[in-house]
Amino acid sequence: MKVKAAVTREQGKLAIEEVELAAPKASEVLVKLIASGVCHTDSAGINQIIPVTMPAIFGHEGVGIVEEVGVGVDSLKPGDRVIMSFPSCGVCDNCKANQPYACDDLNRLFFDGSYKDGTKRYKTLDGEDISSFFGQGAFSTHVVVDARNAVKVDVTDDQLKYLCSLGCGVQTGAGAVLNTADPEPGSTLAVFGCGGVGMAAIMGAKIAGCSKIIAVDVVPSRLEMAKELGATDVVNGKEVNAVEEIKRITNGGVNYAIESSGVPALSLQALSSCRRLGKCVLVSVTGDATVPVALEPMLMNPSVTLCGITEGGSNPQTFIPKLVKFFIEGKLPVDKLVSFYDFTDEGIAQAFEDSHTGKTIKPILTFQD
Repeated sequence: MKVKAAVTREQGKLAIEEVELAAPKASEVLVKLIASGVCHTDSAGINQIIPVTMPAIFGHEGVGIVEEVGVGVDSLKPGDRVIMSFPSCGVCDNCKANQPYACDDLNRLFFDGSYKDGTKRYKTLDGEDISSFFGQGAFSTHVVVDARNAVKVDVTDDQLKYLCSLGCGVQTGAGAVLNTADPEPGSTLAVFGCGGVGMAAIMGAKIAGCSKIIAVDVVPSRLEMAKELGATDVVNGKEVNAVEEIKRITNGGVNYAIESSGVPALSLQALSSCRRLGKCVLVSVTGDATVPVALEPMLMNPSVTLCGITEGGSNPQTFIPKLVKFFIEGKLPVDKLVSFYDFTDEGIAQAFEDSHTGKTIKPILTFQD
């Protein structure tokens, strides 16, 4: 079928054009998009900080309505509302152990643009294959995804358009806290970077019952929003030494730190802000920049744990429904983070610009019938 999609043919550029989308194969579903989040990771792929096979269709926080199911799909049916998330193979040891975020085939399924069978679903009108970012390519009016990365949810269409980031950004931030850090009630936690992922981590820390939730950023409006979402303290990294301020607030350092800014130097700050036996979780995509440092004295002497995690260490099929429940209960007010943009060339450009400048925390593209 012919669909409209924003295609990236060269680094840093994308434009809406008509493309061919194949029918869903076995274990796959066809979804009509209602909305799609715009994420920092999309920007990293478009600008080839993450190498992605071109041409490509980006977007990996799509929500929509199932229109067709492939052979063997019994978990979804036409008419189901779904939040789409990251792909996984389903057959490696990690997937079988309920750890799809550590899938052995993760890099290919995320970034190569092909599906589990090694083929692609989009083509240009002259027959050239087009990559699907994260097995979605959600900057498109329709997508084909594997049923493993489409989660059925019982919400209205109006609610659904606010929930795009549950497929990646909110799942990553909230999951980094609730699944990976797993803080005890009353413990202390700092979040470095208050974009969509960081805000989700703050909301997750509030759900977990942390006594001190410290937000670190350099944009005053984001710090104000962080307080509204649950931060007990805020630190402007331009105005003070963030590590020293966190240690002052907590009398020695936090039990847990989440780094979500994508700035390599802040990974070291996050690690340094932990008290003895603390845990620092890295969740952000960075560029090629590195910060040479001897980690032994930062890790061994204080017995601090440093770990990285993909997609919040979650299984979307079980974790996203929990996030939806938190949203409905008012514990995860992601609607406070979003601004909506039309699915047009101008709308997409503005969404990325507003995300880059910090004007909008979570831009969402909406699709019209």
